[in-house]
Parts: sequence; C-alpha cells; structure tokens
Amino acid sequence: MPYNVLIVDDSKTIRSIIIKTLRLTKLDIGEIFEASNGKEGLECIEKNRVHVILSDLNMPVMSGLEMVAAMEKDGILNDIPVIVVSTDGSATRIEELKRKGVKHYIRKPFTPESIGDAIDKVLGVTK
Repeated sequence: MPYNVLIVDDSKTIRSIIIKTLRLTKLDIGEIFEASNGKEGLECIEKNRVHVILSDLNMPVMSGLEMVAAMEKDGILNDIPVIVVSTDGSATRIEELKRKGVKHYIRKPFTPESIGDAIDKVLGVTK
C-alpha cells in the first residue's frame, strides 16, 4: 500500500530535500503533500488522506508543537503519526515531544535511511 506523506516545514528547500530523500527510500510512497506551517498542515490533513507527517518545529503562523497539540486535542494524533525533523534536538525537547505524542524524532541533517527507518517504525512496516 502506498503511503501518503505530509511535509510541514517553512523552508521550501528543506521540503524539496525531504521529498528527494523520500524517493531514495525503499518505501512505497503515494502522494506527497507540502505545508509551510502547522496551520496549513492541519488544513491539509482535513482535506487529504495522510498516513504520516514529517514536521519541523520552528515555523511562523503555527509551530510544529502547536500543530501536534491541535492534533492531540482533536484526536487526530491517534490516527496520523508525527515525526519531527528539526535541528532543535536537546534530550529535554525530545522527551517533551514524546510526552505530547510525537512518535519519532530525526535531527537535521538526515539521511534517506533515517527517514525510511523512522517511517517504517511509526507505521509498523515489516520488511
């Protein structure tokens, strides 16, 4: 089954890099959606079937953390796993994100393997 992925990052360049990285993985990728902030990300998941979200934390309008909080409040976080992809990776921050329901954390810069492995893990894909 192809997996639809939403990439939420305010940097068009980073979104492009993640898209290229996704295409280098062995994952069966369906549609790839893009959003430049958490608000756009929430609007995207209202309109589209998304299996996993890769999100930055620090963005204008609505941060990744605010998006995760809104998803948790609406019960969406139980259905769509969020993987944070960020440079902000202190142990304290990672623990805070996990407490809020984030399923995995990837530090920038990343490799295709780290993206692929994280998606496999949160979606329960067996190889």
